Amino acid sequence: MLSRIADILAPGVGRLSVTTDSGTELTPGSIIAVNHTSLADPAVVLAALYRLGIEPVVMATSGLWRIPLLGRALVREGHIPVFRGDRRAATALDLAARALDRGRLILIYAEGGLPRRKDAAEAAPGAFHSGLARLAERTGAPVVPVGQAGARRVTSGSVAKQLAGLATAPLRRPGLHVHIGVPLELTGDRAVCTARARTAVTAAWRTAAARLGEPAALTAQLS
Repeated sequence: MLSRIADILAPGVGRLSVTTDSGTELTPGSIIAVNHTSLADPAVVLAALYRLGIEPVVMATSGLWRIPLLGRALVREGHIPVFRGDRRAATALDLAARALDRGRLILIYAEGGLPRRKDAAEAAPGAFHSGLARLAERTGAPVVPVGQAGARRVTSGSVAKQLAGLATAPLRRPGLHVHIGVPLELTGDRAVCTARARTAVTAAWRTAAARLGEPAALTAQLS
């Protein structure tokens, strides 16, 4: 349901486009790693994946499960709450491993949270937590790097600015782009795997940002 709703809502707040690298295939039991920049980007990414026939299980902050209606929908559809800084955090990886074993695709935000910047500009993904590498190591699942750009033009900054951005987005219709990279096999040292995953997601984000003509894409290429 969430993916279908996202697909309906996304065109109302921006112009969504999707690209993939040549040879990219999202097979059952894959982990989808995405950069996280805005409260709007989960809907953008879910809508993009839905257009490709993919409805993943989402690993997301546990606070969403406390929101009426949304929380019940998340439980009903088997999405996975992540309790940060809590001993229950390990349970999320257990649930994700079981979902992968059933052939579901897992969507994970390895940065673990949103950037604290107040401006609407694009920037490369921040440091990744180890959960992504640990899940890949445990399950042997391929990791699909996905980069999204443009969501900060919908919502970013203070609460007031986010509400204003969401209200005006249907009139502004900012560009939104999602790019899907070639799957990775993450094996070996966990820190190295985490760095490889971040590099791949950054490359996918750079492609998405370049599609929108974002100056950050050129900066990332030169860095």
